[in-house]
Amino acid sequence: MEELKEQKTETTPKWEMKDRNYYLSNNREPLTFKLGSRHTSRHPLLWFDPEKGYERELRYASNKRTPFADEQEGPVTLEHIIFKDGVLSVPKEKVALQQLLSLYHPGRNRLYKEHDPVVIAKDELVDLELEIEAMNSAQSIDIDQAEAILRVEQGSIVSKMSSKEIKRDILLFAKSNPKMFIALANDENVVLRNFAIKATETGIIKLADDQRTFKWGTNGRKLMTVPFDENPYSAMASFFKTDEGLEVYRSIEKKLS
Repeated sequence: MEELKEQKTETTPKWEMKDRNYYLSNNREPLTFKLGSRHTSRHPLLWFDPEKGYERELRYASNKRTPFADEQEGPVTLEHIIFKDGVLSVPKEKVALQQLLSLYHPGRNRLYKEHDPVVIAKDELVDLELEIEAMNSAQSIDIDQAEAILRVEQGSIVSKMSSKEIKRDILLFAKSNPKMFIALANDENVVLRNFAIKATETGIIKLADDQRTFKWGTNGRKLMTVPFDENPYSAMASFFKTDEGLEVYRSIEKKLS
């Protein structure tokens, strides 16, 4: 039994005594920002205790060693929690305030975040790996897919760009927004949408003024009706995947080549 108690003590995490800094989320830097420091009916400040099985009231009292109201005996000195220019620095001596902010406050990771070099390093590593993946993909991507992806971002101006300009801009796009680039690169409809746009720009097919109907440019015969509240080029991309649409695609492909 004693051995079990010793093992439990060894594995129980300890609160690290250190100075801590907290920053408002989304890079906000107002002159002052007051964070809720005590429970009220309008602004609940509660934490569910899984061991006790119920929510416990929180409040910051500068003369108490705990942030839990049910553990604060005697007179309390309530204090405001105020961020200045988006930052709140809390010295290691103010353990109750640090624990309130780092462990229990419902605004944690929503209204504000604790500065953690390890977490920041992990996030930066993930971002760098994503950027490398996107850049490698952009380097080897074929020109038609690169044009299709860029058209999502830059519109019809892509049609006037040279292949070198497209290659340059796709690399810049992959570097600046790797997550979106990878999503577009894996979206099979992007190339088909671009194909439909090019066919429309060259007059092979025509999109009616009401954006509801595609027709052949030569004889005006209707190709398809765009479903209500759907992007016409996304609808055409889906149409190309049908048996009838595949024949239309092949016909357009011959005219474009």
